[in-house]
Amino acid sequence: MLLTSRPARAAAPPVSRPGSVLELTGAAFGYGRRPVLHGVDLVVHPGEVLAVRGPNGAGKSTLVRGLLGLAEVLAGEVCLFGEPRGRFRDWHRVGYVPQRTPVVGSVPVTVRELVSTGRLSRVGPWRRFGEADRCAVDCALEGAGLAGFDRRPVAELSGGQQRRALVARALAGDPELLVLDEPTAGVDADNQRVLAATLAGLAATGTAVVVVVHETGPLTPVLTRTVTVGGTPDDDGC
Repeated sequence: MLLTSRPARAAAPPVSRPGSVLELTGAAFGYGRRPVLHGVDLVVHPGEVLAVRGPNGAGKSTLVRGLLGLAEVLAGEVCLFGEPRGRFRDWHRVGYVPQRTPVVGSVPVTVRELVSTGRLSRVGPWRRFGEADRCAVDCALEGAGLAGFDRRPVAELSGGQQRRALVARALAGDPELLVLDEPTAGVDADNQRVLAATLAGLAATGTAVVVVVHETGPLTPVLTRTVTVGGTPDDDGC
């Protein structure tokens, strides 16, 4: 299965910086040595907002899981920030919101406490949270449309609000590469527009964004490029 690519119509140009954030060359991904995607060539540069689209079962989620070490690389090369994925260690530079999330509502924490865990990779095991960390959490809550929800128990949120809280957790880590798998699922149009504005702001500072979507909707104006994953539903991809 190959990726086909087209530029977005109404997107701003990506930030001009040397090097690539992500590079795939002849990559194949799968599970238990069974390939779901193969022959994937893709380069993502700083400041790009890339949409990944395709039919159900084509392997969109397998693609992003393969980038992050959650699916096997069966062939080819995957590089993050110029390093082969197997040698890459700077995972604090990458934020990820999966398509299928754990039942966060079962954890007795507030929204702020959940979002604050996104700072842990930046803070390290021994340093206390400082003003910069608190500001990062505040900005993440606002960017996910959850300003004012910080003291609410996560268990009291709707499914869409819980999903936005997980987006905020990823934003709180100030990632240089942000990977979101169906972040708009269950999220109303107004908050999709809030997310779109946040992604535009991230791209303007050089963050690369890879977002899996069925429909681009309010995200369309901020996309720099769209790639389509081809395949058939019996491939068992997502």
